[in-house]
Amino acid sequence: MGNDGGSIPTRRELVKEAARDRTTAQVKETQQEQQEYSWTTCPLSHRALTQPVVSDCAGRLYNKDTILEYLLPADDGAAESSKSDQDQVLQGQVKSLRDVVEVKFKVDKDEVDQKMGRADQRREQWICPVTEKALGPGVRVVYLVPCGHAFSEAGLKGIPGDICVQCNEAYSPDNVIPILPTKQEELDRLEARSRVLKEQGLTHSLKKASVSGKKRKKNVNVATAWTLASVTDQSAGETIAAAQSPLPGNGIAPPSGGIKNAATASLTAKVLEEEKEKHKRRKLGGNDNLNSLFSSDNGGRKKNSDFMTRGYSIPAGAKR
Repeated sequence: MGNDGGSIPTRRELVKEAARDRTTAQVKETQQEQQEYSWTTCPLSHRALTQPVVSDCAGRLYNKDTILEYLLPADDGAAESSKSDQDQVLQGQVKSLRDVVEVKFKVDKDEVDQKMGRADQRREQWICPVTEKALGPGVRVVYLVPCGHAFSEAGLKGIPGDICVQCNEAYSPDNVIPILPTKQEELDRLEARSRVLKEQGLTHSLKKASVSGKKRKKNVNVATAWTLASVTDQSAGETIAAAQSPLPGNGIAPPSGGIKNAATASLTAKVLEEEKEKHKRRKLGGNDNLNSLFSSDNGGRKKNSDFMTRGYSIPAGAKR
């Protein structure tokens, strides 16, 4: 084999055939195989696509139950490892159910009855409600946002107006999403649409983007810190009055001023009461914890102690 000290192989012996660019037919064949896989298999769970099916802003198809499992918190290490692999597939485009739209395909019931018991083909045959032709690889298919009804691109162009024939809901041309697009122009248009919606505070389903948990937690922490600081620095009466007034400058209302949640309001009131009692004790006698560290006894025992014997007393008759 070489590299054992007896012989050194040359590049001519290792490379028998030079690399060649793929032909157009090979490229099309690879794209066709990828399309067939994407139309029949969920890329997250690697299971067959079955309704309900959802799509993200890039036009990719997923099983809805797989998306729900992905959005739930991971319980063990195996689930976390699987979730990290799914993150690479989703590329951060799905953070909640608002980032996907359920695609509503029309099912050809006659084809379903004929294919019952055949494991090599999908049981549901999806068809265009306008042309009655099959939807799948090799067919340009689109769906509408926000209703989610799917049509062939040719069938949708033959419908006058911008109203869905399935649900009579209006839509705009920008919200016609191609399923599994391959052309770079379509991918660029979908990416530009996502940026515009993000700037407007909307998601792929045209719903308002939810506030992230970190941002809500940050607001709560700032409001709580302001309340505790006001309790420490002010008297009891001034603290209650300040807690019922809006915060100056930052626009965050104090916790006890207008909390609608009863449990949160009760907890805030409890914290205020505890800080009030601590403030009273501090004004009357100082801090008990600090006072316990010091002693007023200046006897000879203190002079005879060193850093090794501090913290306990040495008997008078003990030898040193």
